[in-house]
Amino acid sequence: MSDIKNKHPKGLKYLFLTEMWERFGYYLMLGIFALYLMDMDGMKMSRSGAYDIVGTYLGLVYLTPFLGGLIADKLLGYRVSILIGGILCSAGYMILAIPGETTMWIALLLIILGNGLFKPNISTLLGNLYSKDEYKNSKDAGYSIFYMGINIGAFVCNFVAAYMRNNYGWGYAFLAAGIGMLIGLIIFLAGTKHIKDADIVKKNNNSGSEISRVLLYVFVPAIIFGVGGWFIPDNVFGSDSNDAFLFGCIPVVVFYGSLLFRSKKEERAQIKALLAIFAIMIVFWMVFKQNATALTTFAENYTERSIGLDVARVSKPFGFVQELVYEKDNVTALDDKLRPIVDDKGKVQDAFDYPNYFINCPEDKLPKTGDSVNLISTEIFQSINPFFIIVLTPLILSFFSFLSRRKKEPSTPAKMGWGLIITGLSSLVMVGAVSFTDIYADKASALWLIGTYGVLTVGELLISPIGLSLVSKLSPRDITSFMMGGWFLSTSIGNKLSGIVAGFWDSFNDKSYYFLMNFAACACAGLLIFILLKWLRRIVNEHS
Repeated sequence: MSDIKNKHPKGLKYLFLTEMWERFGYYLMLGIFALYLMDMDGMKMSRSGAYDIVGTYLGLVYLTPFLGGLIADKLLGYRVSILIGGILCSAGYMILAIPGETTMWIALLLIILGNGLFKPNISTLLGNLYSKDEYKNSKDAGYSIFYMGINIGAFVCNFVAAYMRNNYGWGYAFLAAGIGMLIGLIIFLAGTKHIKDADIVKKNNNSGSEISRVLLYVFVPAIIFGVGGWFIPDNVFGSDSNDAFLFGCIPVVVFYGSLLFRSKKEERAQIKALLAIFAIMIVFWMVFKQNATALTTFAENYTERSIGLDVARVSKPFGFVQELVYEKDNVTALDDKLRPIVDDKGKVQDAFDYPNYFINCPEDKLPKTGDSVNLISTEIFQSINPFFIIVLTPLILSFFSFLSRRKKEPSTPAKMGWGLIITGLSSLVMVGAVSFTDIYADKASALWLIGTYGVLTVGELLISPIGLSLVSKLSPRDITSFMMGGWFLSTSIGNKLSGIVAGFWDSFNDKSYYFLMNFAACACAGLLIFILLKWLRRIVNEHS
């Protein structure tokens, strides 16, 4: 602990505690959102419809940071932007607790706008804390500690979500997310004296006009392209929302690309390297964010979640157990491939507790009609990833420290290349899960998902916190937060693609091909990083 105090600024603990509570709210909502959309006590949507909304939400919530970063850079500063963003997010989560489709859209809009102001600026603020020479060499480790700390919130939130929705209903779970965000803001205000020196506002006489130009030449065209994509006949990417989102991203992507021509000559190598990293990392986010879609489906429908009565008695007071009653006549609401039967509007027809856990249970494991079975709540599986982050971060930091002492530590781009390869290997674990289990007639062991998340976490730790550090190192000083928004733009497009890819889930009768597709995408992206490695390493060494 003393080592952390000596090598890291005091503001670190306040920022990661703030982000910890923000991630508590964000991942609580995300962990149950798809389930809520499909549940008969929720929005009663089909799986493809739910994935479409989740993918669009994941895309938009990371698209707005490009604008939020610019507003902070040129106008509001980081602390004010973070406070406004946190308040909007908290309000969104709380409004989501009110049933109804209209309130849901209002809530999602507030969360999307709030995250745009919050997310890029707290990461930039952290990087600025490490701008002093005494902390400069600790930046990678600082981001990793920050990343480990915030995942405590991501770990705990799913237990709170399970308790609240099992005992009180969906609305109370969403309300807990909003309260968590408010706690984070209180901590942020408490630590402001350790953070304020890093809040460097680059306001000038042209700041307002710069923002206006971005709105006029980027935001307005993005809306026009998005509306045009929505009304394209015979969808290009499978649905109106997919077309609207991806076409709407075109002006934003073009704007970032234009930095190569509008920036100073001495900054272009840095920008070119960052844009290359952003483009390649889209693949990582496409695969990683399927934890909210395809992997949630695998946990819900295909994984053995039943527990014994003794374990259930101990766990029930904590709300982690879902009690499901077996009614044989209602199981036929899903077809033999676990596809929901929907009406013309995409709404799931009357079914018993859809998605139905019993449809692929072996006959000898089915309870009698009217009897109940105790199941681990699906969202608990979302805590496996942050648990591994908390456990593995110190080990990975120690491993790279060991290599550094021997002057064998790989460069930051090399770490990210290996991260992509390892992320792909996590999909191979799922290939094993569906190859060794007939998932249409039996349940897969939960160990397969645990193993997948374990491997996936190693890949994530070599990409996500290190990527934030890399953006902070390489970005030209006056557009740091804006370039951090570019990192989140990459995340945004990847997130949306994760929803699009997950929408193909039902079209794969052999799910091993689905996961092999994900592996191939990561392997190709990782190979591309290694092809560019010499060039990337040279730029990082020159500018960090």
